[in-house]
Amino acid sequence: MGEPGRGTAKTLDRGLLVLLAFQHRTEWGVSELARELGLDKAVTHRLLTTLAHRGFVLADPDTRRYRLGVAVGVLARAAERGGTLEAAARPRLAALARELGESAILNVPHGAGYRTALAVDAAGPMRYSAIVGETLPAHGGAAGHAIFAFYPDDDVRRLLGAGPLERFSDTTVTDPGELRELYARVRRDRVSISHGEYDLDVTSVAAPVFAAGEVVGSLVVIGPHHNVTEKIDTTIARVRGAAESLSRLLDGGGAEE
Repeated sequence: MGEPGRGTAKTLDRGLLVLLAFQHRTEWGVSELARELGLDKAVTHRLLTTLAHRGFVLADPDTRRYRLGVAVGVLARAAERGGTLEAAARPRLAALARELGESAILNVPHGAGYRTALAVDAAGPMRYSAIVGETLPAHGGAAGHAIFAFYPDDDVRRLLGAGPLERFSDTTVTDPGELRELYARVRRDRVSISHGEYDLDVTSVAAPVFAAGEVVGSLVVIGPHHNVTEKIDTTIARVRGAAESLSRLLDGGGAEE
């Protein structure tokens, strides 16, 4: 367990670490959670009791184990309604569109696909215009690859199935095995590049956005094939940098004291 940074409240930080421990495990007992976090058992019990008092965790009276409480869902829905992710992404999308002269988009997971949550169109006659709210299949281009490459394998198989995927163009990746190989490269490079996999005439470059260690979306720059490919190296660097900057902000690294 990392030590809290300068200016943070130690007890609050520990309480938040307790909540984050439920990301990959649905329930905990006091002793095992204390061992997982490297905390004293009595301290862990006090933290869980306090969180339970406010509805952030729920204590089962029979098993004496804890699960996430409804207050977590209430806050999550409030954050979604408030457009927290979109507000943080907007200036970065605007900068990408301005610097690169191509449209910049924020995408978020949506079942077995991804949804356009926010878009800043480039100026000029030759551009790609995204439709906010549009949902595309997970394997339909770089924006989806940058998200689903960071999903657990079991979740990818459950969402996409085992058979051939729908083909949209000659370059669409339809074989699940080939898609997993592509995902491995995306995880290594933290960037995905698509040449006409969904729309034959466009090229896109996307990078994942993370919060609390989980992928929450992707930033993508997309435009006519010849426009993007002639500045591909610069586009990769700018998109990856913007996504990393947004991820740091979502994790509190960009906030001033």
